[in-house]
Amino acid sequence: MRSMQVSDTAIDRHETRFSTVESNEDALQAFAHWVTSTNRNWPDKAIEAARLQFIDVLGVTVAGATEDVTRITQATVSNWGTGQSTIIGTPHRLAAPWAALVNGTAAHALDFDDNFDPAKAHASAVLVPAILALGEECRISGMDAIDAYIVGLQIMGRIGQGINPYHRNRGWHATATVGAIAAAAAGARLLQLNAAQTAHALSLATSMASGSMAQFGSMTKPLHAGLAAKSGVMAASLARAGISAGAQVFDGPYGIGRLMVGPDYEKLRDSLEHVEHGQTMRFESEMVGEPLLILSDGFRVKRFPNCGSAHRAMDGLLELLEKHELEPDEIEKVIVAAPASHLNNLPYTCPRSPLEAKFSLEFALSLIVLNRSCSLSDFSPDKVADLKMRSFYSRIVRRPVDQPEGTFPTEVQVQLRDSRSLETCVNVPHGSRTLPFTEDIYWQKFGLCLSYAGAGSAFERLRSSLTRLPQLPDIGELTSCLRISPENEDTAG
Repeated sequence: MRSMQVSDTAIDRHETRFSTVESNEDALQAFAHWVTSTNRNWPDKAIEAARLQFIDVLGVTVAGATEDVTRITQATVSNWGTGQSTIIGTPHRLAAPWAALVNGTAAHALDFDDNFDPAKAHASAVLVPAILALGEECRISGMDAIDAYIVGLQIMGRIGQGINPYHRNRGWHATATVGAIAAAAAGARLLQLNAAQTAHALSLATSMASGSMAQFGSMTKPLHAGLAAKSGVMAASLARAGISAGAQVFDGPYGIGRLMVGPDYEKLRDSLEHVEHGQTMRFESEMVGEPLLILSDGFRVKRFPNCGSAHRAMDGLLELLEKHELEPDEIEKVIVAAPASHLNNLPYTCPRSPLEAKFSLEFALSLIVLNRSCSLSDFSPDKVADLKMRSFYSRIVRRPVDQPEGTFPTEVQVQLRDSRSLETCVNVPHGSRTLPFTEDIYWQKFGLCLSYAGAGSAFERLRSSLTRLPQLPDIGELTSCLRISPENEDTAG
C-alpha cells in the first residue's frame, strides 16, 4: 500500500528537524527548504490539534455540501474530469483539482470553519480539502495528512505574518491569497517534492492567489476557499511535472509584499508600533519552524455559524442576557465598541439575504436577543425577512475604535428602559486558544452539522475514523465515510 511507502520514505528522508537556514537565503528558498527538510516527528500536542481541526472542518464541510454555492460549483465542474477524489457529502468523485475546489467551497459555505490569526485566514477550509484531494490519488495515510496539514499551516502563518495586518486591512481576503500558497506547500509535502520543485510550487501559487473582501456576503466568498485549495493542488502537481516559476516572489521588487500591500510596504513595516500574532510584515527566513504556530497561536474555532468578527460581541451580549435574565422588551439599546477592523468585516446593517446576514452585526445580535442562540437554521430567507428581527436593528449601535483587537477588547453595553446600564468586555471569543473547546464540544458541533445536512447516520463511522486519524494506514477509510448518498439519509434539519 502506497500510504506506508510515503510515510517510510518521508521518515528516512527527514532525519533531523530543520528550523534554521543561512541568513542570506530569501523567503522562497527558506520556506521551500523547510517544507522539504523538516522532520515529521511532531509533538503529540501538535498532532492532536491537527486532528481536532479535521473534525471541525469536515463537519462543516458535510453541512456546507448542501448549500447552493457548493451544488452549483459541483454541477459546473462535474464534466471537467473524473478521478479518485471524493466530493464530500455526495457519492461522487472527481479529479483532484475539482474535488479540492468543490470541497473547499463547501467547507467555507456556512462560515462555520476556523480562523487562523497569524494569517488572518480560514486555514482548515483550504488545507484539508487540498490534502484529501491529493491524498486519495496518492493513497496516503492519516499521519501523512496530518503532517502535510501542520507543514501547510506553518507556511500559511509565516506568509500571513509577512504581509499582515495591512494586506487584510486593505481589503484582500487572505483565505484566498495566503491560502493558495499554503495549500501548495501542503501539496508539495504530500508529493515529496524536492526543495527546487517546492520553491516552484510556492512561486506558482502566488500567481494564482487573489480574492477581495468585496465578495463578503456573496457566493464568491466561500468559493475563495475552494479556489485556494484547487490552486494549491495544481501548483504542486505542475511543479512536480517540471513547470518552473520565478524567484523573489515574496521579498523582491515585484513580491507579494509590495503588490498585495502597496508601494508603501516598507514604510508601513518600519513604522509598526504594535505587533499582533507575529504580523511584523517581515518574512521569517531564519527560524521558519520555530515556534510551531499550530501550538503557539492555535485557532479560533467557531461557536456560531457567521463571521468571527461578530463573535466577541455575541459572547458578551449572551453573557449579559443570561446573567441578568433579560427579556427583549426590557432593552433600549445594545452598544458595541469594537476595533474598526472587526466592524469593517460586518458591512451589512440591514441584510437582504442569508449570505449578507452572515456579515451583519445587527442580525447576529438581534438573534442573540430574540433567540438566545445562533444556529445554522437561523440563516434562512424567512429569518432575514422577519419583521421582529428587522425592527430590532435600530437598537444596535456601533462604535468603531481605531485600535488593534489585541489592545482593545470588544465592549458590550446594554441600556435598559428602566435606566439601568449593564456592561461587559470580551477579549477573546469562545473557541480561541485561551478559551478552547473540549473534544466533546467538537463532537457536539460535528453532530449538529451532520444533522443539518441530513447525514446523521454517518456520525459513528466518521467518528471512528477521525478518532483514529493518526493511525489510519489509508486515508481512504475516512474519505469513504464522507461519500454520503442523500437518498440513504434523513431529511435535512
